[in-house]
Amino acid sequence: MAICFFRTIILYLLLIVAVRLMGKKQVGELEPTELVLAMLLSDLASVPMQDFGLPLLFGVLPILILVCLTMILSMMTMKSVRFRELVCGRPSLVIDHGQLLQGELERNRLTVDELMEELRLKGITDFSTVKYAILENSGEMSIIPYDRETAATPRQMNMTVKEDGLPVILINDGRVMTHNLKHMQRDDRWLKEQLSQQGLSSVKEVFLMTLDETGQVNLVKKGEKG
Repeated sequence: MAICFFRTIILYLLLIVAVRLMGKKQVGELEPTELVLAMLLSDLASVPMQDFGLPLLFGVLPILILVCLTMILSMMTMKSVRFRELVCGRPSLVIDHGQLLQGELERNRLTVDELMEELRLKGITDFSTVKYAILENSGEMSIIPYDRETAATPRQMNMTVKEDGLPVILINDGRVMTHNLKHMQRDDRWLKEQLSQQGLSSVKEVFLMTLDETGQVNLVKKGEKG
């Protein structure tokens, strides 16, 4: 039982390291080499977990080799555009100025129904209103409509708007985020003053408190709706 426990923990931690090395990507955004690695890792890790007669090294070594190989390929794709196109492919323009490029659709084995589904998911029902539609390497569809089909921005209307700041969490469920507090150039004295203004005496009474770049404070007490 102990052998099973420790083998599983080792392989689990090794897989976490492997996935972290692949970067912060969703499954649909993985490059082909990374997707293949993810599929192989699950099979390679399951065998030593179940077969105790197989030395643990026989499961760990292939995983390390594949991770190293994937990292090497990733570096090569960063250094060479041609190698990247060979391994990862290239984005395909499937709509150009409202015109369907049938050849690109056939090359990518993308049906009209699938294309129209992607457009509907972006709130577009008429492909002629699309300036460009690009099928990315990840399989995602980038839709760029004509400017006349999009809402006017304040800049286009010569309007001045107040920019919203990025909220930073200072208190999370009664715990002070010290690093964030320092990052926002605030101290404990300022924090106590903010709590006092809300009639609070302790951070334990705060469920969430944020501060944005404009100095706007948002505080939610424990037990109340935010």
